[in-house]
Amino acid sequence: MQARQKIAVLVVIAAGWAATSAAAQTMNLQEVLKQMDASSAKFQDVKAEITVDNYTAVVQETETQTGMTAFRRAGGGMEMVTHLKTSSGQPYADLLYANGKLEYYSPAQKQETIFSAGANSGEANSLLATGFGATGEQLEAGWTVTFDGMDKSVATASGTPTAKLELVSKNANIRNNYFSKVTIWVDLSRDVTLKQVSEQPDGDKRTVTYSDVRTNSRLPGSLFSLKIPSGTQVTRK
Repeated sequence: MQARQKIAVLVVIAAGWAATSAAAQTMNLQEVLKQMDASSAKFQDVKAEITVDNYTAVVQETETQTGMTAFRRAGGGMEMVTHLKTSSGQPYADLLYANGKLEYYSPAQKQETIFSAGANSGEANSLLATGFGATGEQLEAGWTVTFDGMDKSVATASGTPTAKLELVSKNANIRNNYFSKVTIWVDLSRDVTLKQVSEQPDGDKRTVTYSDVRTNSRLPGSLFSLKIPSGTQVTRK
């Protein structure tokens, strides 16, 4: 390709990038939610590696875990499984949410606690629907949403900025007892969250960073189950 042709191609590419960048900067909340709607229609499942930083305000200390998490649509709702390890690589906790139940298994205590969402299943689904396949309508149904711009500091693998959204629950129980505010950084092309910061009323904070995010890979149903060893103490709440 001759030098003049190369320059012309670079100009076109640069112009296209600039137009995209400018459009991203001038987007408003409703345009962001519409993009989430479009991507949500194609969302089936997601699997990712995670790093979880739990900050405890009273002692001003942060505990870090790493692991894997996966979400999928099933039976009109969402299922979630998470496996966490300590910073030293030891098993820390296994969690499963499915069919209105949250199962929490602690390998160290060899104890499983099963929480039935029951009448609070709406709260559980609202907490899960914060950037993984949720439509804009679903998000606004449970949260007061504020768009804080396209953020370059949390970008997709291709370098595209994510949409930073601040969420305050419309449910007083969630807002007063669980999370006073949740901030998510959404990859609009896939309708998945790449980072989530959950702030609690007491000042504690939980930051989850997602990496190696893979969507619509037809995750097997066997992934959404916990292997609980015999002799485990089970408590139901």
